[in-house]
Amino acid sequence: MSIREPARGDPPPGRSGVIRILHLEDQPKDVTLIRAALELDALDCQVHNVATRDAFVAALQKGGFDLILSDYALPTFDGLSALSIVRQVNSDVPFIFVSGMMGEDVAVDTLRNGATDYVLKQRLTRLGPAVKRALKETDERRTRIELEAQLRQSQKLEAIGQLAGGVAHDFNNVLTVIMGFAELIKLKLDPGHEAFPDAGEILTAAERAAALTGQLLAFSRQQVLEPRVVDLNAIVGNLDAMLRRLISEEIELIAIPAVSLGSVKADPGQLEMALVNLVVNARDAMPAGGRLTIASENVDLDDAWAGLHPDTKPGPHVMLAVSDTGCGMSAEVRARIFEPFFTTKERGRGTGLGLSTVHGIVKQSGGHIDVDSEPGRGSTFRIYLPQVEAAAETAPAAPPAGHDRAGTETILLVESDPVIRRVVHESLELRGYTVLDAARGGDAIAICEQAGTRIDLLLTDVEMPVMNGTELVRRVTAGRPEVRVLFISGNVDRARIDLHERGTATACLQKPFTPEALLRKVREVLDALPRAAGRASEAA
Repeated sequence: MSIREPARGDPPPGRSGVIRILHLEDQPKDVTLIRAALELDALDCQVHNVATRDAFVAALQKGGFDLILSDYALPTFDGLSALSIVRQVNSDVPFIFVSGMMGEDVAVDTLRNGATDYVLKQRLTRLGPAVKRALKETDERRTRIELEAQLRQSQKLEAIGQLAGGVAHDFNNVLTVIMGFAELIKLKLDPGHEAFPDAGEILTAAERAAALTGQLLAFSRQQVLEPRVVDLNAIVGNLDAMLRRLISEEIELIAIPAVSLGSVKADPGQLEMALVNLVVNARDAMPAGGRLTIASENVDLDDAWAGLHPDTKPGPHVMLAVSDTGCGMSAEVRARIFEPFFTTKERGRGTGLGLSTVHGIVKQSGGHIDVDSEPGRGSTFRIYLPQVEAAAETAPAAPPAGHDRAGTETILLVESDPVIRRVVHESLELRGYTVLDAARGGDAIAICEQAGTRIDLLLTDVEMPVMNGTELVRRVTAGRPEVRVLFISGNVDRARIDLHERGTATACLQKPFTPEALLRKVREVLDALPRAAGRASEAA
């Protein structure tokens, strides 16, 4: 154990490191005795001694002390005045009186005024245990306050997410109609018609709005995910060229991939979106240039770390860090950065959805994200995703040629919104499909029960009155197990759809969608191998 004066520039210690102590005492002999008492209790300390009011205040202004020891009476200053100054500046730092002239009434008075403890100089064997207890209680109190703040912030973001998801869901229904009829108009018009480009402008504007609602759904964790086992290093490598185009020439991009990086299970497209948003955020924080670093690492989160971050579980994780040397953020800004529509940029230069989108993607992927940042010292965002044992999967093959060919199958369309039902019905019929439609689950059941009715695909909304889409699928497939299923929904989280329950015969298309996207997905589901056939071919 060593006790030394703290040097300027020393990093703030953790509880497992050096304890920085400010000691107000004018007697050199007592200073030596108190340091010896601390050493006997194996406390690794840096003790900075002061003897006057001015020196005490100057030391407090520099900050960085974990504990304050103070005599009760000094020639030109007194301990109660020192305690009052400390509590005005920092109400949390432990303050222990160490005095040789303190009666019981005086000791009680010091505690009432905010002292943590008192120790008599005649009983310095109590000093070490008193220091340990004070530091432990302070750590526990700070941890509790931090966890309470995390809980409040989590509840706040959850409430905002529910509101954002509800707004996005309702708006996506409207956008589905706008995008659907705009594209149908284009299909029905000759490209030379004067209204043809107008329909294109409507479609483009609707697609921009759909991108915004997509970000809201990502924040509220209601995106349709297609997770698979992936290698984060490969995702970063695949985006390298695009990321370099996103940043200016004044910014140096450095990638530090970990060797033998573990695999994670997540939607690669969503992870790419998260990484792009983090890089754009870092770029905007460095308008005059700087260094942007993307690093990956295998980390093992212990119980203590998980205890401080209730949304995580201990165990092996993969960490992806995006660091910049930009302007950094204040504590007030850090507390709000994941809120949708919160931005520090000038009006018109951002939607405030980038980081909230990242937050939603990470949370929906079962991970955790945090940020370290100080004004003028840059920022580091760290994403932690649980490791999985399996090896990274290859990307799925592109849709086979002819996926946009005319259809001959019969589709049962179930959608409670009459306008959406009309645009979907018309889009399918234009491609050649036979369409049977129903506004409610009960009507769809009645159609299925008609003898001789052919149904190749059940295309159903998820949220409908009386009987939702999930229940409808259970009842239809109980009697027609061969029927393929395509869910359409604007709120997948509320639907609780298990897309893997029926293998490749089940899929989901999130609103809003264009007729082209709908037809492509319909063809993809109809052409997919049944689960049983797929397993047979794998066994062969």
